[in-house]
Amino acid sequence: MIKTGILNPQINSLLSRVRHTNTLVIADRGFPFWPGLETVDISLVDDLPTVLQVLRAIRPNFQIGKAWMAREFLKYNSAATQAAFAKALQGVELRHEPHLKLKQRVPGAIGLIRSGDTIQYANMILQSA
Repeated sequence: MIKTGILNPQINSLLSRVRHTNTLVIADRGFPFWPGLETVDISLVDDLPTVLQVLRAIRPNFQIGKAWMAREFLKYNSAATQAAFAKALQGVELRHEPHLKLKQRVPGAIGLIRSGDTIQYANMILQSA
């Protein structure tokens, strides 16, 4: 029985299939469903868990080389929220691009983890290093 780290078997399975340069999406509660893309929905209630909580949980066992977020995230969120995301992605090359372009990257991902986050445009695509 696993006692530490990621306890969710679906997330463990998803993470174990990510290889070099593959991508993984961590999304907020409002992110669209993508037919054909494995989605692990762990939303419980508003803001539980958040995108940052999911990121912090997977980061010890997921080497991230690059990340993408929507440029709109910068427009609609406070400096404090932006700083929290920057800190959580410290050491990772982070690119912001229009939300529509970000969504075009989604079908190429290995999978998507849907959180209960309510922060606008909190979605991120992580590329393994």
